Amino acid sequence: MTPTQEKVLALAKRKGILRVKDLRGAGIHPEYLRRLYEKGMLARIGRGLYVPADAELSANAGLAQAARRVPHGVICLLSALRFHEIGTQSPHEVWMAIDQGVRRPRVEYPPLRVVRFSGDALAKGIERHRIEGVHVKVYGPAKTVADCFKYRNKIGLDVAIEALRDGLRSRKCTRAQLWQYAKVCRVTEVMRPYMEAVS
Repeated sequence: MTPTQEKVLALAKRKGILRVKDLRGAGIHPEYLRRLYEKGMLARIGRGLYVPADAELSANAGLAQAARRVPHGVICLLSALRFHEIGTQSPHEVWMAIDQGVRRPRVEYPPLRVVRFSGDALAKGIERHRIEGVHVKVYGPAKTVADCFKYRNKIGLDVAIEALRDGLRSRKCTRAQLWQYAKVCRVTEVMRPYMEAVS
């Protein structure tokens, strides 16, 4: 193996998911990705996305792939519920929030469901997690529950209510946190009767 190939593999291990852009940034020709893929030393997990062949991908690998493709996006709604293990939703797309004024990302894989957020609703409640070696922005449990009520017409009121009950029951979020983000998302009046009903 050449020193450059070793450098590419080390970069793949460090970054978790490697893109052509990462190689160009390191001054390495992208052809090395193809060669290492053909030798079985890298695995292709999506168009232009590679991981070390021996990498064990978690159930959240799709979130890491989406974060690499759309670094300004934040994992939200059903995908955030799944990540935090709240409720029973198992989306087949990665739900991602982006700013109102940003152009919609053109991503073939993983499949994305883009939702437009703005202001504090976009900026508040973000947690940073390391998944498959990638820094991924995900809304925290309480913010996600409030978002579910805000976007109840997209995901269903039943999903929002289930998230609220399960979030409180599993102690993933407190009532105080829920009220804080209900104000941020401007859904206090919508959430109030459901909050009062959950003892």
